[in-house]
Amino acid sequence: MWNLDPPPGFQGLDPGKPITAYQRHLPHWRQDGAAYFATFRLHDSLPQCKLRELEGIRAEWERRHSPPRSIEAIEDITRRVVEQVERWLDEGQGSCVLKEGRLAAHVTAGMHHFDGERYELDCYCVMPNHVHVIVRPLFPDAHALEDILGAWRLFSSRRINKELRRSGTLWQEESFDRIIRDAEHLYRAIQYIGSNPDKAALPRDACPLWIRPQWEALGWTFEWRKRDREAGQGS
Repeated sequence: MWNLDPPPGFQGLDPGKPITAYQRHLPHWRQDGAAYFATFRLHDSLPQCKLRELEGIRAEWERRHSPPRSIEAIEDITRRVVEQVERWLDEGQGSCVLKEGRLAAHVTAGMHHFDGERYELDCYCVMPNHVHVIVRPLFPDAHALEDILGAWRLFSSRRINKELRRSGTLWQEESFDRIIRDAEHLYRAIQYIGSNPDKAALPRDACPLWIRPQWEALGWTFEWRKRDREAGQGS
């Protein structure tokens, strides 16, 4: 249950500060200082039939929502698309190369590389075909969220492709990302990340799971991990 003070340095959505946006297949909202919950996936993690279904969902929504479209309406379709995609991802489709620990390690190494210099890395889970992460850019003018995610994808794809003796596209170029609104939203995002292996019927130790140690020391952790520790202390 969430009853914690926000971690040091955490900043959620500030209604008093400017928000910028850019549009690709999905809208992306940016605010200086904010933390984000982002998901990026392997290029082959969704088959063409699922991609066509997504296009149909978007096209139907656009027919029903003529411009100008409100922020609330755009956020609603974004949430619907993300929730549907994440259900499909948990089915474990595609090559799922990240199920191999030695390959997933290239992803985690990339994420940790500039932690504390360009961004604050707070929490992640590497699933067989996608990654969930909470991250806060420290200097968004120089290293925006999309640049950080792009650098992680480039770093890991070079090393994974080399190890697999292959070439070509490893990652889907566009990620899903949301500004974390407040401490309660942060708590729910952390629990979502920590429970992803369970939802996909995978052992937790099969998926790299990490949360910032400074946060864990303050009680910000996965609920199942807290229960395991309490059970261990009581035995």
